Amino acid sequence: MWKLWVLFGLSFVLSILAEDDGENKIVEQVPVGNGKVINQFPVDLITYTVATEETDGYLRYIRSAHLYGYHVKTLGMGEKWEGGAMAGTGGGHKVNLLRKALKPFKGNNNIIIMFTDSYDVMFLGPPDQVLAKFRKFDSRLVFSAEVLLWPDKSLAPEFPVTETSYKYLNSGGFIGYAGDILEILEDHPIKNDDDDQLYYTKLFLNKNLREKYRMRLDHKASIFQNINAATQDLRLNVDKAKTDGTFLENVVTEETPLVLHGNGPSKLALNFLSNYLARSWDPINGCTACPRDPLDLSPPPLIMLAVFVPWNTPFLVEFFDKIKNLTYPKNRIMLFVYNKMEYHDEVVDNFIEESAGQYLSHKQIASKDNTPESHARNLAVQLCLVKKCDYFFTVDSLAHLDNPDTMQNLLQARKRFVAPMLVRPNKAWSNFWGDLSPQGYYARSLDYMEIVNNERRGLWNVPYVSSCYLIHQEVISKIKGAFTQENYDPDMSLAKNLRDSGVFMFVDNREDYGHLIDADTFDITLTNPELYQNVENQLDWAKRYIHPNYSQSLMEDAVIPQPCPDVYWFPIVTPRYCKELIEVMETFGKWSSGKNTDERLAGGYENVPTRDIHMNQVAMERQWLAFLGDYVRPLQEKVFIGYFHDPPRSLMNFVVRYRPDEQPSLRPHHDSSTFTINLALNTPGIDFTGGGCHFIRYNCSVTNTKLGWLLMHPGRLTHYHEGLKVTNGTRYIMISFVDP
Repeated sequence: MWKLWVLFGLSFVLSILAEDDGENKIVEQVPVGNGKVINQFPVDLITYTVATEETDGYLRYIRSAHLYGYHVKTLGMGEKWEGGAMAGTGGGHKVNLLRKALKPFKGNNNIIIMFTDSYDVMFLGPPDQVLAKFRKFDSRLVFSAEVLLWPDKSLAPEFPVTETSYKYLNSGGFIGYAGDILEILEDHPIKNDDDDQLYYTKLFLNKNLREKYRMRLDHKASIFQNINAATQDLRLNVDKAKTDGTFLENVVTEETPLVLHGNGPSKLALNFLSNYLARSWDPINGCTACPRDPLDLSPPPLIMLAVFVPWNTPFLVEFFDKIKNLTYPKNRIMLFVYNKMEYHDEVVDNFIEESAGQYLSHKQIASKDNTPESHARNLAVQLCLVKKCDYFFTVDSLAHLDNPDTMQNLLQARKRFVAPMLVRPNKAWSNFWGDLSPQGYYARSLDYMEIVNNERRGLWNVPYVSSCYLIHQEVISKIKGAFTQENYDPDMSLAKNLRDSGVFMFVDNREDYGHLIDADTFDITLTNPELYQNVENQLDWAKRYIHPNYSQSLMEDAVIPQPCPDVYWFPIVTPRYCKELIEVMETFGKWSSGKNTDERLAGGYENVPTRDIHMNQVAMERQWLAFLGDYVRPLQEKVFIGYFHDPPRSLMNFVVRYRPDEQPSLRPHHDSSTFTINLALNTPGIDFTGGGCHFIRYNCSVTNTKLGWLLMHPGRLTHYHEGLKVTNGTRYIMISFVDP
């Protein structure tokens, strides 16, 4: 049995679009006296709700209603809402709409009706179970109950004593006999902007009315579960014998609620639960609410692709390569590119020059325009509206879309707002938050790690998304100016706007879409700053800088070249790596004198001096040690069987420069190491002549070194060696004495 204790969390609605039943079909007319008849409906339970527009919350409600077979009559759809701001008091409009709808039932107490809110409600079980539980109350009218009293706390002493904490009336759900409910509503008028919860509370607290209609509160949440202040009572559970997948239990009252209400500030908790409930997701079947049938994308929707470079970002060339490789038809894409960073002007301009002509249209905002990021984002949205785009798809420079079919796959999600899940590789940092803190910032949801690690795949309703997302045109008009709310950065501003507008933000990890770049340590004052990114951005760094044949050396049956006894040769880095490392050293320029006196060393003396620059002089020591552990150590363990030292330790890591007019060679010596690596950074016969390494004991030389290839040999005792004379040009090698 799988259990998930519910905290306050994330969000999601599965929008298999469903419509309400509209007018219920008449099967017969039932006489009610005085020659009058009412229409009899073909169901045992009629459910009413109020919604003036088809929000994501309403679509979630209707999906769950149809899933369990409820016949729902929606009141007020398309009408102007006159019940006040739902964040405060109000809601009398709902009461008046219901009273009008119940007029055909006047005097008829054979029909049971249930009323629920819609935007923050979902069904968890079928009508027959609701009716069975209702009848156990021996009541004419049962209201849902909650832990907190609102809006008039002074009424608390008037409520009957209860055995549970669910003591106070909540107007978001009730069930009773139609004639009785109509009679109550007609006898007690309410203004549209009066508060419906206070209205029903006062009716319930009227002892005469309470006894006349045998009014009850659902103190045990057997039918109605209100979430606010009660999340600690709730548990998600899956019983393999059940057919409904994940279901909800109240562990305090030992009930299984059938109607779930995210009342008050518990909307995010409801969204979290809705990711699993109503046959949405379970550990046995996965995402049962995700769309199964492919959506016909012909003709392809018109999409505004808005690319933003708001930060100095490593591996931006590769980022734009992936934008180019997106397979969505470019003649159905309007391109918008914003670059805030002068450092990236050349890369962005090259992309525009090479690719912009392939798109339906393009607009560029350059760094020299000095346009604030939030204004540029609002402008892109406005341009999308003017151009009548069907979707708005934004990609920030941190978001690498490794999946070229990303746009089509997101369209198949059939959501009004959906984002591909993107995670920093091997880390927990992603482009979504599973929950919000009370201050409205990051909090980790209970299932966050399972989602980012792809242990659970699906479509997840979450309270915050950044970096990359697809927005349907129905939502675009709602986010005009949404990026410039005071005291928020653009992404936080957008997310708050969407939450306040009732738009659900879904993150999709049904497919692998790509990953996030970590730009936190990207220092553009360094020469070739991407070269320093092997720790923070190992995946992208390796694709650029690790030799494409590196992994072949690690294969079980690999035969490693040995140009001399116990001297092994491996391809390890690309020519670009070699070129850029030389550029780092030459730009720094402070080569040692090649004399025995060396102030860089602890003792101030070097026994076998070279003209070199240490890695710590160019702020690359940490990165190089990580390189030794990630890439050199596996090679060492392959050839020097039985020697394990993780992480490898090295105090001497340096680039040596040999020139005929400086230091052309190196005298015979033993290295102070367990093993030594010697990485060729340029090419003999092209960049220099002569040079190489002679192993004196074996009378064996390696002279035709290979660019980006590593020589690995034992250090002290066995491999006494010398550096052969460079006769022309400049030879560069990278040396490490590992495990001295």
